[in-house]
Amino acid sequence: MEAAMAITSKCCQKELDEYGACVVSHPVSWQEKCVDLKLRVAQCTSSHPVIRKIRSDCAGEFSVFERCLRENQSSAEACQPHLARFLACVETVDLSGIGKQ
Repeated sequence: MEAAMAITSKCCQKELDEYGACVVSHPVSWQEKCVDLKLRVAQCTSSHPVIRKIRSDCAGEFSVFERCLRENQSSAEACQPHLARFLACVETVDLSGIGKQ
């Protein structure tokens, strides 16, 4: 996960910062107010092989986490267990040979 986060941060730091600031600024309505920034983060990260591998291998866990966020827009803390399961999945992804082409 640290490698994926480092790659995401390196390649998409501006997008991540803008999205994070939007979420903090709109704690109740971030899902609506920050949708364009969320899409920019997704576009930025979707092209990197490491991120694509994680998204593929942990798609189920991420979908559950994302659904929880949509259903608990005013209380993201409720989704902490789903986030933990997603992060645990990320830790198991075999990234050997990825991005070394």
